[in-house]
Amino acid sequence: MYISPTRLLLLIVFCLSCIPVTANPTADLPKVRVGVLKYGTVNWEIAVIKHYQLDKKYNFNLQVMPLSNKNASAVALQSKAVDIILGDWLWVNRQRFNDKNYSLVPTSIASGGLYVTGNSTANSLADLNQIKIGVAGGSVDKNWLLLQAYAQKKYQLKLKDHAEIVFATPPLLNRLMQRNDIDAAINFWHYNARLSANGYKLLVSVPQMLAELGITNKVPLLGWVFEQEWAVKHNQLLTDFLQASNEAKKLLLLCDEEWQRIRPLTKAESDEVFIALKKEYRARVLDKFGPEEIKASKQVFAILAEQGGRNLVGKATTLAEGTFWQTAKINLPLAKQPVEDITNHQVTCPLK
Repeated sequence: MYISPTRLLLLIVFCLSCIPVTANPTADLPKVRVGVLKYGTVNWEIAVIKHYQLDKKYNFNLQVMPLSNKNASAVALQSKAVDIILGDWLWVNRQRFNDKNYSLVPTSIASGGLYVTGNSTANSLADLNQIKIGVAGGSVDKNWLLLQAYAQKKYQLKLKDHAEIVFATPPLLNRLMQRNDIDAAINFWHYNARLSANGYKLLVSVPQMLAELGITNKVPLLGWVFEQEWAVKHNQLLTDFLQASNEAKKLLLLCDEEWQRIRPLTKAESDEVFIALKKEYRARVLDKFGPEEIKASKQVFAILAEQGGRNLVGKATTLAEGTFWQTAKINLPLAKQPVEDITNHQVTCPLK
């Protein structure tokens, strides 16, 4: 039977209209663009969010931009290439004194300290004499500045005059320790965990330093950083992102099985290192934030400003209003309770 070209075209169009189209469930969800360091530990949390589709659960689509270093994170946020990065409140505070209104929701506390070899006979900082101290993060590293203030207050000791200071990258610092090229080290938390797992001991911790300096409350350090204007405009979206972030943290706090799943991301060289990383991560999570923590932050700012000067705090003279983003909806307590309703995946870990 002959079918004209026109009728054939109509028939094809009709048939195509009968084919069911599967909609993309994420197509209409608002996007949250997060910039993270390519090899940073924050990727552990991001991996949990993605695995359990927590972004979909809270009605947004998480888009992750891997970045090469801390400066790249700042540039990405300032150029509006991303909406959120992980940063520290001292940077946020410095920006606010430059009329750049960024804000931060804190997620972790200041931790770490000064590590020495496991067979060291030193019991306190005063026992160390004419030594080499390795420092990661440069001359304005917060823990290094706190250690100097602590030494001055407790022992009337000027560490810069008392010790040779070696600044190095975190992995190089650990290698220097292992080769006995330096006597003590202040490193980033996940490198500290590796030292601890290999028998090195914590001579003086950051909480000990803070207590000696009159600060007994937990001090926030890192958090999610964003532009204040964006947060006001997208308040619900920010709240949804923080809900997903907190739920991922709860899983990492409570579920050992979850750690087995993300173990490749930790790059742990041994079971001992893996256990130390898990322990340190859990210890650093900020589970409460309110007036006492803000008061502690103001006290720490005063100490760091005195020790680090404008190289650290810039034009800032105090902790600016708005540095910490505060609304009842967003500052969610990270209660250590079971996580429920994790989308399509079943959580079988023994929640405590």
